[in-house]
Amino acid sequence: MTTLDASRALTPQAYMQGLSRWQPIEIIFWLATLLPFWLFPTYLSLASQIAITALFALSLDLILGYAGIVSLGHAAFFGFGAYSAGIFSKFAWSEPISGLIAAALLTGLLGYASSFIISRFRHLTLIMITLGLGLLLKEAANSAHWLTGGSDGLQGVSIAPVFGLFKFDLYGRTAYGYSLGVLFIVFLFARRLINSPFGLALRGIRENFVRMPAIGADSRAHIRKVYTISAIVAGIAGALLAQTTQTVALEVLSFERSADVVVMLVLGGAGRLYGGLIGAAVYMIARDQFSGIAPQYWYFWIGALLVMVVTLLPNGILGGLSKLLKRWSRR
Repeated sequence: MTTLDASRALTPQAYMQGLSRWQPIEIIFWLATLLPFWLFPTYLSLASQIAITALFALSLDLILGYAGIVSLGHAAFFGFGAYSAGIFSKFAWSEPISGLIAAALLTGLLGYASSFIISRFRHLTLIMITLGLGLLLKEAANSAHWLTGGSDGLQGVSIAPVFGLFKFDLYGRTAYGYSLGVLFIVFLFARRLINSPFGLALRGIRENFVRMPAIGADSRAHIRKVYTISAIVAGIAGALLAQTTQTVALEVLSFERSADVVVMLVLGGAGRLYGGLIGAAVYMIARDQFSGIAPQYWYFWIGALLVMVVTLLPNGILGGLSKLLKRWSRR
C-alpha cells in the first residue's frame, strides 16, 4: 500500500464507511434472536422482557457509552413512555403503533426540555441532577393517583392486536415478535447514527468536552440532540413494556431500574452498541435463574457476577471478546 492509499484509508469518510459495513457476526446475532420461537417457546415472555430491556440499555448507551453522559435517573424516560402509552391506550385509542408513536413524541419533548439542564453540567453534578429528575418524576406519578393510579399502578390498559391481526397472548409470542421488531428497527437507526459524523463527534465530546468546539462541533448542541434521541428510545422501550404487559406499575420510574440498566452496560460493554443488548440478555437470564435458586438473595449472585466481570473483563463481555479475537488474529 502506498502512502497516498494509507492516508486515504485514515480519512473520516473511510473510517465511517468501514464501521457501517455489516459483519457476519452481526447477521448471525440477529438471526439467533429468532431461535426462541422454536427452541424456547415457553420462555417467550422472558424473551420479550429481554428485548424491551435491551432497547432501554441501548438508549442509555447512546449517552453514556458514546457521549460520556452518566445518568442515574434514566428510568424517568422509560417510565414516562410507559405511562404515556398506557394512558393513551386507556383514554384515547388502543391501537399499539399509534400509542408507541405518541409515547415517543411525548418522551422526546420531556428529554428535549431537560437536555438544556443536562448539557450545562458534567461529572458528579450531572449524576446528581439526573438522579434528582428521576426521583421528582416518580413522586409526581405517585401523587397523580387520579391519572396514573399512584402506588396501585395504572390499571385497565387494553391493547388492540398488532396491525389488527396479532393478538397479545399469554404465551408471549406476539409480545416477543412485536418487541423484537421494534428493537431491530430502532437499532438500525442507532447504528446509522453512531456510524455517522455525528457519532464521531459524540466520541470526541466523550474524550474531551472542552476542545471539540475548536474543530467546529458544538458540544452542548450535540449533547442536547443525543439526549433527546436517547429519551425517545427509552420512552419507546417503556411503551413496549406497558403494551405487552397491559399494565404500568410505579416501579417503572424507580431508581433500581436506572441502576440495573447501568449494570447491564457494564456487563456488556459501554460504547459498543451491542454491549447493552448482550448485557441485558445476560442480566435478565441470570436474574431469572438466580431468583429460582435463591428468591430472597438473588441480588447477591448478581453482585458476584458483576464483580467477576469487572475484575476479569474491565471493558465488559464484548470488550473481553474483542481483546481475545485480536490476540488470536496476531497468532
